[in-house]
Amino acid sequence: MNILSIQSWVAYGHVGNASAVFPLQRLGAEVWAINTVQFSNHTGYGSWRGQVFPASLIRDCVGGIEERGALPRCDAVLSGYMGDAEIGEAILDAANRVRAANAKAVWCCDPVIGDVGRGVFVRPGIPEFFRDRALPAADIATPNQFELEWLTGGLVADLAAAKAAAARLQAAGPRCVLVTSLHVEDTPAGSVELLAAEAGGFWRLRTPMLRLSVNGAGDAIAALFLFHRLRSGGAAEALSAAASSIYGVLRRTEAAGSREILTVAAQEEFVAPSETFRAEPC
Repeated sequence: MNILSIQSWVAYGHVGNASAVFPLQRLGAEVWAINTVQFSNHTGYGSWRGQVFPASLIRDCVGGIEERGALPRCDAVLSGYMGDAEIGEAILDAANRVRAANAKAVWCCDPVIGDVGRGVFVRPGIPEFFRDRALPAADIATPNQFELEWLTGGLVADLAAAKAAAARLQAAGPRCVLVTSLHVEDTPAGSVELLAAEAGGFWRLRTPMLRLSVNGAGDAIAALFLFHRLRSGGAAEALSAAASSIYGVLRRTEAAGSREILTVAAQEEFVAPSETFRAEPC
């Protein structure tokens, strides 16, 4: 399996490609990583150093891969955090190039816009780009609950509303949707949920909520969901496998008291999760 992953990069810690690439490699995927930014650390620290790369660099790197004759062997494009909307256009162009070379290739778009409690935290123009340009062209989308609400223009308070919002997002483009960090009115205290939607079906998965605050888990679960969706061919199987691995990694991270997700130290969770959670039809 070959995956072109176009995301941010940090030297210290694990977000963006620094969170997505290693789990995919550990599972046996070949990852062609192109970085949209190079930062010292993730922005959650409040200060960082580094640069946002120009869209021309992304286009040049994709062009170089294309010149090697590799695009027909690319199974998927994975994208996440974008430094600006121009980079988004370069990613959209990359996805189109890949699918022109391989009609079976898919684009998994993680529409990084914001989160509950933080609101929108990306540059102006990026949320609109995701809504109007990226998601209509994507095959898989992995928004969190805040992003799902922003993209579909409605509050998600209960399961029915979550399913309806996921269906509206599907109608706009991506045939498969994974909603992360879901908390609705019947979510038990101390739990967090995920919801997957595909081909008219919906699946719900619930895990205990851990007492930690780390960045990068969303980037990792998008990568894992894409991998398992490609391997299994089904959203329910992909949801179960991805959520089980992420829960195991986060539980190890919580036990260690780490501010950074233990992507390397807990790597066995990617291939053999210590606890399995099953997706249930809903």
